[in-house]
Amino acid sequence: MGKAVVVGRHGYAGLFLVTLATLMYEILLTRIFSATMWYHFAFVAISVAMFGMTVGAIVVYLAPSYFVAERARHHLGGSACLFGVSVVVCFLTQLSIPFIPDLSFLGMYSIALTYIVVSIPFIFSGVCVCLALTKFPRQVSTLYAADLAGAAFGCIAVIYTLKITDALTAMFVAALFGLVGAWFFALDAQSVKLRRVALIGCLFLAAFAGVETALVRHQKPLLRLRWVNGVVEDLPLYERWNSFSRLRVYRVDQTPPMLNLLIDTSAATGLFYYDGTFDHLQDLKHEAQNLCHYLRPNSRVLVVGSGGGKDILAALMFGQKSVLAVEINEDILDIVNNRFGDFTGHLDKHPKVTFVNDEARSYVTGLDEKFDILQISLIDTWAATATGAFVLSENSLYTVEAWKTFIEHLSPDGLLTLARWYFRYRPGVMYRMTSLAVASLRELGIENPSKHIAIVRKMFPEHPKNYPDGLGVILVSRSPFSDRDLAVLEQAAQLMPYEIVLSPRFSLDAIFAQIASGQNLDTLFKEFPIDITPSTDDRPFFFHMLRPRDVFHRERWDQGIVSFNMKAVVLLAALLATVIGLTLACIVVPLVLTAKKTPLRGSWPFFLFFASIGLGFMLVEISQLQRLIIFLGHPTYGLSAVLFTLLLSSGLGSYLTWNVERTGLAKAASLRLSLLLCALVVFGILTPTVIGHFQGSATMTRILVGVIVLFPLGLFMGMAFPLGMKLASSRSAALTPWLWGINGATSICASVLAVAIALAAGISVTFWTAFGCYVVATLAFVWANRGIRAPSS
Repeated sequence: MGKAVVVGRHGYAGLFLVTLATLMYEILLTRIFSATMWYHFAFVAISVAMFGMTVGAIVVYLAPSYFVAERARHHLGGSACLFGVSVVVCFLTQLSIPFIPDLSFLGMYSIALTYIVVSIPFIFSGVCVCLALTKFPRQVSTLYAADLAGAAFGCIAVIYTLKITDALTAMFVAALFGLVGAWFFALDAQSVKLRRVALIGCLFLAAFAGVETALVRHQKPLLRLRWVNGVVEDLPLYERWNSFSRLRVYRVDQTPPMLNLLIDTSAATGLFYYDGTFDHLQDLKHEAQNLCHYLRPNSRVLVVGSGGGKDILAALMFGQKSVLAVEINEDILDIVNNRFGDFTGHLDKHPKVTFVNDEARSYVTGLDEKFDILQISLIDTWAATATGAFVLSENSLYTVEAWKTFIEHLSPDGLLTLARWYFRYRPGVMYRMTSLAVASLRELGIENPSKHIAIVRKMFPEHPKNYPDGLGVILVSRSPFSDRDLAVLEQAAQLMPYEIVLSPRFSLDAIFAQIASGQNLDTLFKEFPIDITPSTDDRPFFFHMLRPRDVFHRERWDQGIVSFNMKAVVLLAALLATVIGLTLACIVVPLVLTAKKTPLRGSWPFFLFFASIGLGFMLVEISQLQRLIIFLGHPTYGLSAVLFTLLLSSGLGSYLTWNVERTGLAKAASLRLSLLLCALVVFGILTPTVIGHFQGSATMTRILVGVIVLFPLGLFMGMAFPLGMKLASSRSAALTPWLWGINGATSICASVLAVAIALAAGISVTFWTAFGCYVVATLAFVWANRGIRAPSS
């Protein structure tokens, strides 16, 4: 028998860099798609494109005579080189494809072409990773560790790359990492020709990325996004990217002078000219969201999501005592106070104003200070975060737990005020806000919440079809509204003017009145056409009010400008069906094509094992990600803490199985899988309690808690794949590429399934579904091991 083929240290470096580059490519696609198309289309694009990894594994499985072990090291270098080159070529091609968000032939063609083009680099990466994990069975533990470690550091690489350049240039950096990986593979394979090709590519990409980064910093890049939501984008005054947003500033021709700050495709805030006087800003006195200043003069104000500073200016104009502005996006603060500080009046230097760069909920939780007004105006998170195109962990400001925290940080007569778009005949969002207020007040022991809630609306005279009819504002008082409060409310209604929809004295709408009363809510919620139950940290999907069971009731989709939130649930259902179909195709088609060549007897327990751990790993990852992003309070921490910790600890877990031999495999696997199940039970029960206890702690403390919660889970989950691959290699090495492909396909399927489960039943149910998957995986491993022992007994 010949000497087994092994990978040298250069091969490990190559695999590390290719998986690092692959994760960078995936995350950067997420960011770019979020900036060019509606966020749920971005989710579909990434989910479908990721199947390219599985296609790569299937290619290896279907061509065993080409991908022989003796040539595997050369193929690793070739596939890595093709990955790096294809990232550049496919990305530039994708930039030229207009995204047309409709169901016309041209729209479907543009969407399908986009999916196909962006999936090609994943195919080459899939070939590379599959070869590494299946052609060197003796090193599978350490190679899988390098795979996961590379992905972990890919999370960090994206964050720091986007701190110095834009997402378009970062794509070339990702390609550069891929070609450096190819160079290391070429060293390992002793291929001089491939080494030269990779080196030339590296030099070109490094030079281009360096020059383009310098141009980006001077706002003169060679590459720009051309097509945004199907139209050619105008040239902005200023543009900035980070790991969770794309910001552009445009000039607006209006009086008073204003600049428009756009965030991705669906959010905007205004930068108002301020010279220390308010003569040109008198209209702010007539805006409904500023009603709070009439009710609570001379107040300490906390503004959540300060954006361009409009709410700050309003508070100053009303002569409030102080303003604390909390903004999660540091680049918005830089734009407002530095880049365009001369235009906005350098509000950060105003003696009454203090800016804080933090996530508001986490920041407020850790404060001892009380506020007279806590204001939240039109805060949305409709963009894809860096952690995933559609994790759907909606803004954590709109949950019972968050509102309870905000109300607890009000002075005895303090007001919590929130503004949302209002639709005269379909105010579903405002209904849900009211139920959220009622639930939060009841959590604080208030038996009659109707005395603490008022709602007003200011209707627009004219507006395009499907745009809001007006603006709605809900006011939640920690103490019951006094007669003086209600008199001021009614006087201001005539001055501004606006309509009072709900107050302790009356209601224009019977639904508002019933919700505020807190009576028979279970019946109302059950019978209402859309979901207006209060959102919680376990189901933080405030804007998604279409129940999964109602996806086929088209009449329930119509919610005006936010109808796309309803259609997103429909799209999610269609996508789930699509990825299930693609997963089944990835399983069945290779079997049909190779049934006569590859013996399949005894392979079903392996299929079940790898499918189960693929589902289980991703369900755990996404459920913990959704929980901990709320806890940690910043989208970037989803990359730098959550995903990094989970992937790195999984890599360490894989490495710790390197010395497990076939003779002791059953015992070692039984112990490790049992410990995994125990860890899932312990942390599944403890995680909600632990993060609740440390919610108000300092950021570094919360990150440390997150690491402690994640690390043991990742450690044991990372052991499952190499243990299963070692067992499968002893059964039939020819099957291992197919098994790796199954693992990848079910992981992608689980990324969609996790969202669907959380939306329908909650994040906790997603986690316990993952536990069930690992129970099945454990039983499948026992079954597979017995199947191998049976012939020899």
